[in-house]
Amino acid sequence: MTERDRWAEWILRRRFGGDPMAAKRMLAQLAPVRDRVLERADLRPDDTVLDVGCGDGLIAFGALQRGAARVIFSDVSQDLLDVARELAADEPRAEFVHAAAEDLAPVADGSVDVVTTRSVLIYVAGKRRAFAEFFRVLRPGGRLSIFEPINRFTYPEPEGVFLGVQMGELRPLASRVWSRWRAMAADETPMVDFDERDLLELAHEVGFERLELQL
Repeated sequence: MTERDRWAEWILRRRFGGDPMAAKRMLAQLAPVRDRVLERADLRPDDTVLDVGCGDGLIAFGALQRGAARVIFSDVSQDLLDVARELAADEPRAEFVHAAAEDLAPVADGSVDVVTTRSVLIYVAGKRRAFAEFFRVLRPGGRLSIFEPINRFTYPEPEGVFLGVQMGELRPLASRVWSRWRAMAADETPMVDFDERDLLELAHEVGFERLELQL
């Protein structure tokens, strides 16, 4: 079997431990998130939607199901785009673009009505560049709808706590995991270098005027 890139490996297997039942439960839990992102995007029948960091297509396929005229699946992972293309089964409204959130060069200026993301900026170091790209590709009056986890308020955790859980006798093991994490990552990784106020400020800086936040 051909080895997938790290993004595809995470999305398609590692995040649910390779357990099909766990994957099914996870998708059920993500359905309300998908619906919230698409509802906030105020989709219209003639819209072109760009789903940045589409992964295996949760948001993008939801946009197709809701009647979007055209949906562009965009991801930094070609492996994930290949999976999404196969799942699309020759859907004529689906297009596929290999691009990073902070460099959407294959997408023309002012060419889409809606940009969506779900848990994408959390992995992007150049968040301002990403927002600038979102603004560039949107037509006047276009909408940006994003969902991003905010981790800053839970990091660093108190001693003896791991992912919000008191470790008790497992405290030494949790300490080893955190030590390994700190050795692999800088103090300010993209996952913890922002909160919702930063996202609002970045959006405003690049030109977005009407901003709405739902925590």
